[in-house]
Amino acid sequence: MKSNKYPAVIFWHKCSDEEKATILTRPSITKSQFVTTTVHDILKQVQSNGDHALRSLTLQFDNINIKQFRITPATIYQARNKLLDNTKQAINTAKKNITIFHEAQKLPKISVTTTPGVLCQQIVRPLNSVGFYIPGGKETPLVSTVLMLAIPALISGCKHIIMCSPPPIANEILYAAYICNVQEIYQVGGAQAIAAMGFGTESIKKVNKIFGPGNVWVTEAKKQISQEIHGISIDMLAGPSELLIIADQTANPKFIASDLLSQAEHSQDSQVILLTPSLDQVEKVKKEIEQQILSLPRYKIIRQSLSNSSLIITKNLKECVAISNNYAPEHLIIQTRYPRSLMHDITNAGSIFLGDWSPESAGDYASGTNHILPTYGCTTTKSGLNLTDFQKRITVQQLSKEGLLKLAPTIKILAQSEKLIAHKRSVTLRTTISEQEHGY
Repeated sequence: MKSNKYPAVIFWHKCSDEEKATILTRPSITKSQFVTTTVHDILKQVQSNGDHALRSLTLQFDNINIKQFRITPATIYQARNKLLDNTKQAINTAKKNITIFHEAQKLPKISVTTTPGVLCQQIVRPLNSVGFYIPGGKETPLVSTVLMLAIPALISGCKHIIMCSPPPIANEILYAAYICNVQEIYQVGGAQAIAAMGFGTESIKKVNKIFGPGNVWVTEAKKQISQEIHGISIDMLAGPSELLIIADQTANPKFIASDLLSQAEHSQDSQVILLTPSLDQVEKVKKEIEQQILSLPRYKIIRQSLSNSSLIITKNLKECVAISNNYAPEHLIIQTRYPRSLMHDITNAGSIFLGDWSPESAGDYASGTNHILPTYGCTTTKSGLNLTDFQKRITVQQLSKEGLLKLAPTIKILAQSEKLIAHKRSVTLRTTISEQEHGY
């Protein structure tokens, strides 16, 4: 049952099944018919009118008259001179760690003989062209997202990489792109940027796959353009950010509160949840939230986010794990005495953070894992962004005459059972020729 203050304190054992389901329900994503219709119109404008539509839409939505969409190489290079050394060092350190982790994701070569004379292989090829959407603006230039997208794309060997971000593009974003060798950067944002990368314009070439987060307009544009008959692929449709923490009485309430607040500040639709068997821990965390929130500049956003959030008291840690697996969080922090022992029972999570010294912010920026993760319970079936999202896996088979002759009876019987006689004949013709060669 819920209390009246936010985040609500809930005694799980006192809740009905219906109340439990309501508590774990994500905030509804506000998307009106107006958004759907407007985005559809934007896509069609860009598809029909190319750069002219981009200029008109950029003036309409960003109040900027763009003459040249592409950022010049000189401007990209000069961004490094406009940043503090410690900022550049931080970006470089994050790049190093993200590179190390994603290099380790390279798939091993597969080459096996399934039957004597039958060789089967798997080869990997990079996507030819990819486009990144990087949310920008003065308040939240997502420099970390540049690294999370560009690094695996480069490691995968993608030949053509472009990036779009709303004008004016922050120097941090330009610098991150520069050190990741992303040279084709366009100052265009919103649904029109997705349209440009999806359809192509006079200035911007069409790509095979679009990556990157965005607001409701960008997300709707990605959804619609991926459904076009001659459309392109997208990485995922990400919803508001979410965090679930499992803690016991040994965890530091200051750390827990700071982690909950760090995710709550993303947007008013974000959701954070604490699961713990300790009532004392909940009371301490609640007090810490009230103290820490006062010094945060995104206070109003956090307050709204906390109205979607809960501090849940359970019977034991086993119940915490069961609730977490049911919720399937984007981010899961386990702050218990022996966090790794609980991890083995976790089946659904985008990214897991173990122990008091593993804040979710580390994964957002610099530990090395990717921060682009499925939300809204999609971790039950989907994984976070990784190297394979920038690659295709192609199977190869080569049969010798002897190998085909060994498999021929099996193939012919299965083809006959499916009533696909041409399939059967493609094998029968070969076996007949082989028999004739041997004088059978």
